[in-house]
Amino acid sequence: MVLRKIVASMMSCLGISKQPKEASSSSTTSIDPLVAVVPLRIRLGDGRYLAYKESGVPKSKSIYRIIVVHGFGSSKDMNFMAPQEVLEELGIYILLFDRAGYGESDPNPKRSLKSEASDIEELADQLQLGAKFYVISVSVGAYPTWSCLKRIPHRLAGVALVVPFINYKWPSLPDELTRDDYRKNLSRWTVWVTRYTPGLVHWWLTQKIFPSSSTVLDRNPRFFSKKDLEVLKNTPGYQLLSKNKLKERVVFDSIRRDFIVAFSKWDFDPLELENPMLGKGGKSSVHIWQGFEDKVVPVELQRCVSKYLPWIHYHEVPDGGHLLVYDSAVCEAILRSLLLQDDPPLYRPKYNA
Repeated sequence: MVLRKIVASMMSCLGISKQPKEASSSSTTSIDPLVAVVPLRIRLGDGRYLAYKESGVPKSKSIYRIIVVHGFGSSKDMNFMAPQEVLEELGIYILLFDRAGYGESDPNPKRSLKSEASDIEELADQLQLGAKFYVISVSVGAYPTWSCLKRIPHRLAGVALVVPFINYKWPSLPDELTRDDYRKNLSRWTVWVTRYTPGLVHWWLTQKIFPSSSTVLDRNPRFFSKKDLEVLKNTPGYQLLSKNKLKERVVFDSIRRDFIVAFSKWDFDPLELENPMLGKGGKSSVHIWQGFEDKVVPVELQRCVSKYLPWIHYHEVPDGGHLLVYDSAVCEAILRSLLLQDDPPLYRPKYNA
């Protein structure tokens, strides 16, 4: 049962038990079920394909162009619930894509921090987003974005990290802040298990003898805030990491590599990054959005990040959990702060930085 607890806790820390279905759009399009839908894809320089989809206003008519980076166990079909009228008002084009090995994108056996940033830059270039573009990342999708801030800051018009995960291996994280955080040892053990006993983990996630991790976690208040539970209650939900999918070894290996890259030692410390916008008079359009009641990423750690990096605009949603992107009011605030430098008083943290 030790493995069961490790996997269940791992899944909870990533916020990936059951997640809401994408809300239906106000305008629907009839699709003939007999006609195959061909995914939009680009071919990268190394021969891999990345699948993507577009929303918001047409790119040719857009003022702002944003790439959305999904988290662990998600895909380009994640829902960023920005109201359509806001997208039209501000002239926003949104590009969502399947990261390597997810959805309809090819896996990358050589996945790394560098390759994640490279994929984003090449995607932007092939789809002609311009010299600069915006990035919004969610949860574990933050690690490709941190890599972008490190490696291609000259391409970024602005960044919003929404409930970004924390890697406990960042050297500058104060030990007194993480010493008693069970997630620290959990992430260390999970990386070890997934790296050195992948066969055992694969068997556990696909076996039918014992309850799955999603059964253990489903609507469990230990892992979800009240606001998160409301979201899950009002939506049927679906399992992003189904047993049928995980039986495919290529899918399992891609997700495994993603986890290992995210939680292993990095080649840089994000808490030592300098303001990437220094060449623009010191102004920065880099933001962190955190739910005060997030049970996946502790608010104390996010506040610590904001203190180490004072050039980042830090926002806190008082009753927010880990599913902030399913709150349309928060999504609108994320867009207005990122693009227009709005600073909504409601989301200012209630502490002295």
